[in-house]
Amino acid sequence: MKDLLVMAQIAGRRCAFNAHDVQSVIELGAVTPVPGTPDHIAGITALRSQALTVIDSRSALGFESSQWEIDDRAIVIAVQGHSYALKVDAIEDITTGVTDPGKVPGGFGAEWSRVAKGMIETMSGPALLLDLVRLINPSDDLGVAA
Repeated sequence: MKDLLVMAQIAGRRCAFNAHDVQSVIELGAVTPVPGTPDHIAGITALRSQALTVIDSRSALGFESSQWEIDDRAIVIAVQGHSYALKVDAIEDITTGVTDPGKVPGGFGAEWSRVAKGMIETMSGPALLLDLVRLINPSDDLGVAA
């Protein structure tokens, strides 16, 4: 795998996103809560007059949202015609994958196994390659966005 990857930290773990899935990295401005939405949806924000659903990645994984310090930036993605801003702990770098995704080692827990495509070796070290559909839809066992 020689794909470019966007590296980030979520809940204390190094995570990788395929760069072709990432539209941009933005400074996250005001987030407006939306009543009645699941806990992992922090609210909505705007990017150049486009509404983005803001996903709290830690909460989507089942972790306490306030346990780690958070970056003011977010990763913007589009999944099945909908745009999302993923709140992460930190955005590290862009790097290249050097191996294909392998099995997620034991000890990571069900939270990570549910959203990880696998463990990948990158030019900057190992990381979990994440499945974006499963991350934004934590209650969807089939991995299909609503």
